[in-house]
Amino acid sequence: MALNKEEKKNIIENFGKNLQDSGSSEVQVAFLTKNINYLIGHCKKNPKDFSSKRGLLKMVCQRRSFLYYIKERDEVKYKELIKRLGLRK
Repeated sequence: MALNKEEKKNIIENFGKNLQDSGSSEVQVAFLTKNINYLIGHCKKNPKDFSSKRGLLKMVCQRRSFLYYIKERDEVKYKELIKRLGLRK
């Protein structure tokens, strides 16, 4: 599912440095998290949809790469982002 303009704007306001910041790693992680959460629900309803499962795994790997990049640059920002998104338990 693609995010609509209002959802994207809300994510950029919450995680971006300014209103035009849609490319920073933090915003990209937030976008991916939103899409991943949607696809998890979709895959639970449609267990034989293997294409969506593959796309879900690709998004999870991409998000992991972004998180690794953020952690290497600034660990405080990484911990704050994880906490705000509720990714780790």
